[in-house]
Amino acid sequence: MLFIYPAIFHKENDSYWVEFPDLDGCHTFGDTLSETMESAQEALSGYLLTILEENKQLTKPCDLSSIQCDENSFSTLVTCDINQYKDTKAVKKTLTIPSWLNERAMAKGINFSQVLQEALLTKIQMK
Repeated sequence: MLFIYPAIFHKENDSYWVEFPDLDGCHTFGDTLSETMESAQEALSGYLLTILEENKQLTKPCDLSSIQCDENSFSTLVTCDINQYKDTKAVKKTLTIPSWLNERAMAKGINFSQVLQEALLTKIQMK
């Protein structure tokens, strides 16, 4: 399900932060504009998904042209598709790896779940 909400991007020094005027408490930030837009899409998705899971009413997006910005800010629309975040319940998996690999990874503080998720996403995107 695709959603579109207006957001205000604020530039401070060499970074950005963003707020959604219709969604109280939905904020994020980033070092670059591209990173901030990606963070805004993730923040919007998480916020909306939480509202929907709690069976609360979504706020209707305001008209982008009604938003006033100062000289260090601009407004734009941010889109998100919450379908990619649905059913994100964690599933426990058991796996087997060589002992030496386990020891080295643990010594480096590697998060096994994160590595497996990233590897699976990479494999899926390649096909």
